Amino acid sequence: MPQPAQKMDTTQDQGGDSVAHSTASKRKAAEASSTIHFTSRNPPWTYLKLQLIPQPGSSALQPLDDLSARTYLSSALSQFLGLTGTSIPIDILKIEPASSTEAQKYGVAWVRVPRDDGAAVIAALSSWVGGGGNGSASVAWRVCAKGNYLGALVAGSGRDLFVP
Repeated sequence: MPQPAQKMDTTQDQGGDSVAHSTASKRKAAEASSTIHFTSRNPPWTYLKLQLIPQPGSSALQPLDDLSARTYLSSALSQFLGLTGTSIPIDILKIEPASSTEAQKYGVAWVRVPRDDGAAVIAALSSWVGGGGNGSASVAWRVCAKGNYLGALVAGSGRDLFVP
């Protein structure tokens, strides 16, 4: 890598001897002290943490898996927005099945939708009650959290999203 150009200045000290001083160019000093600031004002995605809950008085709830989550999400969007709702792309990032603890009694899904469609998706999911036919449980989506940045949504770390 080529070295930056250096200027050589010569001066005379008190004894009359010539002393050479080298100074780095201004360009290198400017590069070393420059700081890059980045602001994202329009993120492309909205992230949602959804919880699938059974309706009171319904039968036992099946464990949440990828296929049932996709089915429930598509059903909610088509019921609320029709054909337009089914065309909204939804990425399922993670499915957390229900556990025996009270804190996570029901399955949780982390999804990503385009930012422009976020409000419509939240309205569709929060007003939807599905299932109930053929002896299956009536279920609904609860929107637990919404954010434009995934890191901020999961309390800054994001570790629990990608842990198997």
